[in-house]
Amino acid sequence: MAEATKYQPINGGNLVSDVRSLFSILKTKRTLAFAYGFMFAFVVFTAFLAFNPSATTSFSPSLSSIFSGSNSFGPNSANGGSGSRYPYFISYFLPNGSVQQSNRLIPPPVPEGNLSISSNATVQPRPQIVEKEPLRGKNRTEELVPESNPPAGNQTLDSRVSPPIETTSPTETVKNDTQSTPVSKGTESNRTESVPVKAAPPVVDDQIQGSGIKSTPLGNDSSRVEDKNVSSNYTAPLSKKQKGEMNSASGGSMNKKDWFESLKNCDFFDGEWVPDDSYPLYKPGSCPLIDEQFNCHLNGRPDKNYQKLRWKPNGCDLPRLDGGRMLDMLKGKRLVFVGDSLNRNMWESLVCILRNSVKDQSKVFEANGRQVFRGEAAYSFIFKDYNFTVEFFVSPFLVREWEVPDKNGKKKETLRLDLVGKSSVQYEGADIIIFNTGHWWTHDKTSRGKDYYQEGSHVYGELNVLEAFRKAVTTWARWVDKNINPMKSIVFFRGYSASHFSGGQWNSGGQCDSEIEPIKNKTFLRPYLPKMMILEKVLKGMKTHVTYLNITMMSDFRKDGHPSIYRKQRLTEEEKKTPLKFQDCSHWCLPGVPDAWNEMLYAELLLRQHQQERT
Repeated sequence: MAEATKYQPINGGNLVSDVRSLFSILKTKRTLAFAYGFMFAFVVFTAFLAFNPSATTSFSPSLSSIFSGSNSFGPNSANGGSGSRYPYFISYFLPNGSVQQSNRLIPPPVPEGNLSISSNATVQPRPQIVEKEPLRGKNRTEELVPESNPPAGNQTLDSRVSPPIETTSPTETVKNDTQSTPVSKGTESNRTESVPVKAAPPVVDDQIQGSGIKSTPLGNDSSRVEDKNVSSNYTAPLSKKQKGEMNSASGGSMNKKDWFESLKNCDFFDGEWVPDDSYPLYKPGSCPLIDEQFNCHLNGRPDKNYQKLRWKPNGCDLPRLDGGRMLDMLKGKRLVFVGDSLNRNMWESLVCILRNSVKDQSKVFEANGRQVFRGEAAYSFIFKDYNFTVEFFVSPFLVREWEVPDKNGKKKETLRLDLVGKSSVQYEGADIIIFNTGHWWTHDKTSRGKDYYQEGSHVYGELNVLEAFRKAVTTWARWVDKNINPMKSIVFFRGYSASHFSGGQWNSGGQCDSEIEPIKNKTFLRPYLPKMMILEKVLKGMKTHVTYLNITMMSDFRKDGHPSIYRKQRLTEEEKKTPLKFQDCSHWCLPGVPDAWNEMLYAELLLRQHQQERT
């Protein structure tokens, strides 16, 4: 009872009367002013702390936790409290979003895959590549290149992925935006963490020929387009040829594997001549080694279009002859031409192409110091820096020219169909040998075949030229099978090169000086020669593999490519009287058609090298 009376109202009054008596104290003006002032100051101070929460850190951590927008229970705690710029205790009274929230995109889900990233480095969000519809006729894939050497520094790890980035052109560089955000509580800076990243597809080293767009091999740092302090994920096109690429004669380049696939089943010899201003392969007048007989530029031929034609097979594109690369392939080797003056034409062409690819041309010279390449049985050009020689052996029939006494005791010329040429012992060990024969089988003596062809001691009174040709190439084939080591030497046979005499032959006023355009319609070409049919049959019966360079049709198109009247500078008195009577419509101007033969030779050597690399 005593405890109950302890809390009874004073003087027996009630609770209302007690409160009124308490507020009676405030009835004086001074006391009332002090109360209002205190309330006003409290409200101002509270508002100041509410709208400037960063200031609370200078007073007390507890105040910071009250007025800061970050809290462990808010909706944005996972994002570091970045959801609202207002204090949490105010948002408590406005729970339905009456305070505007910031528009922050929710990042897409992290793709699968693992990439180990150290958190001791600046970590940038990985962009996802969104490929637009591919350009017509072009293959291109994007590459996600991991940053191999990020800048140092302790930066917290952001495992989020930035929104997709669109590529808008084949040469546009896609870059990573450098940004980082705070991590939630508990993240340690000195640790390695695995962030899922979608594995990037490999770059396809592919190019549609002539398109000018190509991708380069993975891992080639020099091929990347770089911006300062920004990594690039797109490999830009390069003008320089990359490893694993081949340059085509049309000016484009393509992947090595694709190139070999395109040429593997291609018929090099079925095609057409197309204009190409990037030709010839060497500047006219730049090679002093060309015989006067072939030097149409020096001899004053005025038209130039015959130099700017490129041979284009129907099923593929030949590689443009790269003299430097060919020299690298042939280091320490011997390449030999054996045959008639048309093979000398091809030999001089190759010497000029390779010589113009050498920095110090004084280190390219003829072994015996010769400057004129007619009248001798053999010539050899030495490329000193490459320990490499390009040689020519004169053997117009491939079999041996002979002499026997006639009835009057005088010597008579014959052709031994059963013996190869004398020089064969000099080139049988060469690494690459290119044979030819043909034109000399059209001369009067060989065509008539009377008292000319010989086997053993027997001289045929008369023998058909086709049968004589068959016997001769069979003798040559047997010698090759017996003396050429196919494990060391590569053997080629270049086919017949067409002549274009009109109104006669080489010794009877035949002409071609009016021809300045090639034949463009196959129906105007001559039928395939019976001699070449015989040759093909013999080649098929050989044990040794011989590659047949069948240049007959491609040469037949080029009635415009001969020296004609531009075969020499100084004419004899007889030639001056009738200059049009003496024309050369058999050989070829240089630069000219034989350069294309050498491009075919180059393509064949590249194919062989590729096959050896695969085995």
